[in-house]
Amino acid sequence: MEFSQQLMQQLINGISLGSIYALIALGYTMIYGIIKLINFAHGDIYMVGAYIGFFAITQANVSIFPALLISMVVTGLLGMLVEKLAYKPLRHAPRISILITAIGVSFFLEYASMYFVSPTPRTFPEVMGNVAFHVGDLVINGQQLLILGITVVLMVILTYIVQRTKLGKAMRAASFDTETAQLMGVNADQVISFTFIIGSALAAVAGVLVGVYYNSIDPLMGIMPGLKAFVAAVLGGIGILPGAVVGGLVLGVIEALVSGFISSTFRDAAAFAILILVLLFKPSGLFGKNTNEKV
Repeated sequence: MEFSQQLMQQLINGISLGSIYALIALGYTMIYGIIKLINFAHGDIYMVGAYIGFFAITQANVSIFPALLISMVVTGLLGMLVEKLAYKPLRHAPRISILITAIGVSFFLEYASMYFVSPTPRTFPEVMGNVAFHVGDLVINGQQLLILGITVVLMVILTYIVQRTKLGKAMRAASFDTETAQLMGVNADQVISFTFIIGSALAAVAGVLVGVYYNSIDPLMGIMPGLKAFVAAVLGGIGILPGAVVGGLVLGVIEALVSGFISSTFRDAAAFAILILVLLFKPSGLFGKNTNEKV
């Protein structure tokens, strides 16, 4: 009985962690789906979002939900600015050039953050107190409920945008064939900008929620979650929105189980072992389909 309780507790922890990975992975997969770019600066956008939320709570004295909105707006604009300045001029350049640029943007954001806010970790203020709910012997704390609740709401909103709005239809058209979509009247530049805004805003929410959950943020906090969210996107099938969500949840649950039943030392290794296995046996991901290219 004790084992089953521990298993359920680790599953709850894993779903909370996986929800954060899913929010970040959505940005990766949305951007890749339209312009085939692996935006390795996305993890640092998540870090900037955490700091914006931190300063909104500590300096502007707002509560968690206004802080989330402020972080989403500011980080969304940052994502659009990065796209306009760093990626748009290279849109027709070789992919390796864009990839190198993405890595450069990542380093720039990290060290610019160190300069302006110092490399010293900051303690994120408590916003939930010691709220906890007991279901039998299981404990679900307030931070986990906050993460799950916000993630579900954002997934519903994103699904509505993509499936029911004019912008969402334009995004789906551009993801199939950008050139044909332009011939049909779709403004590709506008669609790409909005994709960066939405992806960056979701990453900002993940950054703030991580600050709430772990009570600590620092300028290098985006490196490992950013890479793991990329693993989640590849696992689910990069370019496929439901795949990013499922990939994030699966990765979070696996990490929690490895930490709980083996050792937390192997948690990161497990994530990248999954990446290797996916690339070896199903490179298209769980939701992807293999396509043959004519040459």
